[in-house]
Amino acid sequence: MEKIETQRRLDARGMTCPMPSVKTALMLEDMKTGEVLEVITDDPVSKTDLPVWARASGNTVLGIQEGTLEGSEAITIYVQKG
Repeated sequence: MEKIETQRRLDARGMTCPMPSVKTALMLEDMKTGEVLEVITDDPVSKTDLPVWARASGNTVLGIQEGTLEGSEAITIYVQKG
């Protein structure tokens, strides 16, 4: 996946569903249309829950990346505000 330029970052590690989506929604409220939020989570449910929420709320998931971040498994989801 190519590098996605982000304007803000949300570290939602340690939170379980639905909190990553709730925190994402709150953070996107303060962002401008077209800006991208990088959401870092360790909740595997977020891989399906966040994209469903994004589509339903008029936002777009630009990509999902899985791997190790700071020594632990993490999922990074890039959400563009619609």
